[in-house]
Amino acid sequence: MRHRLGMAALALPVIALTALSGCGSGQAGDAVSAGAAPPPHAGSLVKPRANVLFIIADDFRPLIGAYGAQVKTPNLDRLAAMGVRFTNAYAQFPICGASRASFLTGLRPNTIGPDANFEKFRCAAPDIVTLPQYFKNAGYRSIRVGKAYHQGVPSDIGTAGPDDPASWTETVNPSGHDHLPDTEKRIIRLTPGVGLGRAMAYLPSEAGDRDQTDGKVADAVVEALQRQDDTPFFMVAGFYRPHVPEVAPKAYFDLYPPDGETAEDSPAAFDATLPVSRNSDVANLGMTGAQQRQMIAAYKASVTFMDAQVGRVLDALEKSGKADSTIIVFTGDHGFLLGEHGMWAKNLLWDQATRVPLIIRVPGMRDAGRASTKTVEMVDLYPTLTQLAGLPHYARNQGNSLMPLLKDPDAASWDHPAFSQIYGARSIRLGKWRYSEWLKGTRGRELYDLDADPGERRNLADDPRYAKVMTALSARLPELLEKQSQPLLYRNPQADKPGRGSPPYPVVDNVNKCGLWNIG
Repeated sequence: MRHRLGMAALALPVIALTALSGCGSGQAGDAVSAGAAPPPHAGSLVKPRANVLFIIADDFRPLIGAYGAQVKTPNLDRLAAMGVRFTNAYAQFPICGASRASFLTGLRPNTIGPDANFEKFRCAAPDIVTLPQYFKNAGYRSIRVGKAYHQGVPSDIGTAGPDDPASWTETVNPSGHDHLPDTEKRIIRLTPGVGLGRAMAYLPSEAGDRDQTDGKVADAVVEALQRQDDTPFFMVAGFYRPHVPEVAPKAYFDLYPPDGETAEDSPAAFDATLPVSRNSDVANLGMTGAQQRQMIAAYKASVTFMDAQVGRVLDALEKSGKADSTIIVFTGDHGFLLGEHGMWAKNLLWDQATRVPLIIRVPGMRDAGRASTKTVEMVDLYPTLTQLAGLPHYARNQGNSLMPLLKDPDAASWDHPAFSQIYGARSIRLGKWRYSEWLKGTRGRELYDLDADPGERRNLADDPRYAKVMTALSARLPELLEKQSQPLLYRNPQADKPGRGSPPYPVVDNVNKCGLWNIG
C-alpha cells in the first residue's frame, strides 16, 4: 500500500490555461534537424515520441529516503524504485535562475554569462532552442505548471516571472494560501533583516495540501494529464518547496520535532573555512542552536509535503493510461546547506550546495531501482531526453547523454567530470576529487578527497603532495572571465562593519535585464 498523509482536500477553483502563440526567439526549424540521429547502441531504451514528465523541486538537496536520508519521502522512493537514481549529480551554478537557464538550454553558465546575467540566456544566445522548445518544435505539447525558469519565491508566485514564452504552448501559474499577504505576515523569521525569499523562515500552516501553491501545482498537472489526447507532451511540474520560506501544512511539521534534529556545526567550523568560500559574514546566519534545529525540521517538513504532491502526480499519470509511454525525470535546481561548515542556503561550492537528486525512469528499463555513482551534470539532461525520445541530437548541447548509464549504471566507459561555478569561482568534481578556485586561485583554492573526507573538512590545497593533482584539475576548468567576485547573499544586519571573515569583494547591485548579477 502506498503511503499517504491524511490531508483534507478543499475545493479548488479552476485554473485557466494560457495558450501561447509559439512565436518568439529561437523558433528556428533546425531544432529537430541539427545534429545526428541517436546512435544505434541506444537500443530498447529509445521510446520514439515518448511523453516527458519533468518534475523539478526548488532548492532541494538529495534529502530523500532512497538516498539514505532520514526523511519521509515514500513517493520519491517509489519513483527511485522504478528508475535509475544518480547519487553524484551536480548543478552547474548553485542558484535558481542560473542553474535552470543552464539545464533548460543545454548551455553551460559560462556560455550564457558573464557579460550577461547568467540566467538571462536570450541576451547571450537569442536563437538558442531550449529543451521544452525543442520538443514543442518536434510537435509536442509543451506545458509548464509552476516554476521552470527562474521565479522569485515568494514574490513571483502566481505570475510567469521572467519566463521564456517561446518554450511553451501552455502555462499555469498557481498561487496558494502560502502566498496570501496575511499568511506571509505570520511567517516566523529566524534571520531578521533578510528578505523573505532568502530568510531562514517557516510556518506550520492550518491550510491543507491543496490550498498551498504546491498543492495547486499538483492539481493543475493532474488536470492536464487527464485531458491529454494522443499528442505527445513535454510537461514541467515545477514545485516551489523546499525553497524558503518553509510553509507547509502543520501535519508535516508534526513529523519532525525540532529536538530530534542535530545542528551540524559550531562557529569554529565556520572560522576554519576560507573567507572567500562563504556566503555570509556571520556563522549560521546568527541563529542559535535551537533555531538551526527548527529550520532543519522545517526544511524536512517541506520536503515531505512536496513528496506528497509528487505522489499525486505519479498516481494521476498511472490513471491516465500514459505511464507506459512517459519518461519521468525528477531533480532539483541545486542543493542547500543546512548548517554544514556553519553555512546555510546556496550560492556556494560545497557539495551540499552543488549536488542534486536526479532520478530518471524510462518505461521498460532493465536496471530499475539501481543507483549510479558516476559523476554527472544537469547539463546532461537535454541530450539524454532527446535521445530517449528518438529525436535528433541538438548540436548546441554542451552536456553528454546519460544513455550509457541508463543502460548500465556502472558503465566503466563513463569518466566525465562535473563543473560547477559561482560568480568569480569555478569547481570541478572528477573521481574522488573536488577542486575549486576563486579568481584563478588568487583569492583561494580548495582540494578535497571526497572518498576519505566526504564532509569536506580537510583542505589539501596547501599540501605540496597534491600539487600535481591541483595543476591537472585546474587546467580543466573553464576560463574565468568575470571581473568581479560574487556578492555575499547574507550580511549581519546588526554589524556596523563587515562581520566574521568578510570576503574582500564588492557587493554588486541588482541591475538591468542583461546585467551582471541577480541574487534572487
